[in-house]
Amino acid sequence: MLDDRDTIVTNLGECRVDSPLSVRRFIGEDERVIVDVEYGRVEDSFKERGRASSFENAGPRRKIFFDPAASKAAIVTCGGLCPGLNNVIRALVMELYYQYGVKTILGVRYGYEGLIPSYGHGFLDLHPDTVDEIHAKGGTMLGSSRGNQNVPAMVDTLEENGVSMLFTIGGDGTLRGARDLCDEIARRKLKIAVVGVPKTIDNDISYVDRTFGFETAVAEATKVLDSAHEEARGARNGIGLVRVMGRDSGFIAAYTALASNVVNYVLLPEVPFRLHGDGGLLDHLKRRLEAKRHAVILVAEGAGQEYFGGDRTRDASGNVKHGDIGVFLRDEINAHFKKIDFHANLKYIDPSYTIRSVPASPDDAVYCIMLAQNAVHGAMAGKTDMMVGRWNNYFTFIPLHLAVQKRKKVDPDGYLWSIVKGATGQPDLA
Repeated sequence: MLDDRDTIVTNLGECRVDSPLSVRRFIGEDERVIVDVEYGRVEDSFKERGRASSFENAGPRRKIFFDPAASKAAIVTCGGLCPGLNNVIRALVMELYYQYGVKTILGVRYGYEGLIPSYGHGFLDLHPDTVDEIHAKGGTMLGSSRGNQNVPAMVDTLEENGVSMLFTIGGDGTLRGARDLCDEIARRKLKIAVVGVPKTIDNDISYVDRTFGFETAVAEATKVLDSAHEEARGARNGIGLVRVMGRDSGFIAAYTALASNVVNYVLLPEVPFRLHGDGGLLDHLKRRLEAKRHAVILVAEGAGQEYFGGDRTRDASGNVKHGDIGVFLRDEINAHFKKIDFHANLKYIDPSYTIRSVPASPDDAVYCIMLAQNAVHGAMAGKTDMMVGRWNNYFTFIPLHLAVQKRKKVDPDGYLWSIVKGATGQPDLA
């Protein structure tokens, strides 16, 4: 149960400008979306507190904070590539330019580096012509980067260029950076809105039903699993081993296993597994090959990190660098069957970077537009230190501090993992 203060979105001030939008319905400031829709918990909450925890409903406001004619916007993409980045950029530009009349939109190049003048990246001038066809391409037209930058220097750049609103498109690290920017902006008493659009292919941002790019990733990974299955079936005692994204959360692996219906073993960061000994993965795998002559293993990149041990370094985003579980399993499986003189034919596939760089699927493309438009609605209304998301099928404004408190994970005792085990027939490997 969230504290009511946790869900309050920061506003830059009173909204006095009439919105230029021609829409049938504007969203009232008192419209909210209940966080937990399970009936019993909602009932208990009303009995105990007379209300339930809720998020601010996203959407256009009748009165806005910024005068569009005097406003400048900036857009930055950070972190790893993800399907849909260009779709979000394009939708932000189109909504700002045509619907609100904001004519100056700066594209920040190569992530937060682009807000540090010493890198020399400069800005791109964004308008409908420059973004006209980018949605058909993967990657990001702005470029991206990882790593922390000097926050006061970034705010200096925003202030010196007269930026009214900054849209940050990225995952956990990007949103934490956006929080730091908000703190510095507030300290200086500046009127700059910072609004996040949550991008993580792993789908691990809290209080968001789904991050953009996730659906595309599952669709592309499913194609790879089909190929791995055919490779496995085409060889005596064939094994298809596929590693997909998922540093700390195994949603891609779980959903891909369900979508493909060809996976026999799914290994997630949230569910420890035993490799050796009776009842371990290698023991089950041998029995599977003896019975069916082929097997498919799907592993998330963050699974099995207990096998690497020791202190490990961190990447530019501050994440602990994981050991390569795919290569580790490939070598362990080959060594095991060689040791027991059991013929096996393993094919290892890691499609991670191929999946990250593809264009968005139609479903993700639509979702990106909706996220971007609602991000613009929020920024124009002077809302800041927040991100736009979708929760219980409503688009919502979520304070950044809440979004980055913890990563969303697959519950080993929850419904999703239970149906994965049921659909795959996966044994208990603990």
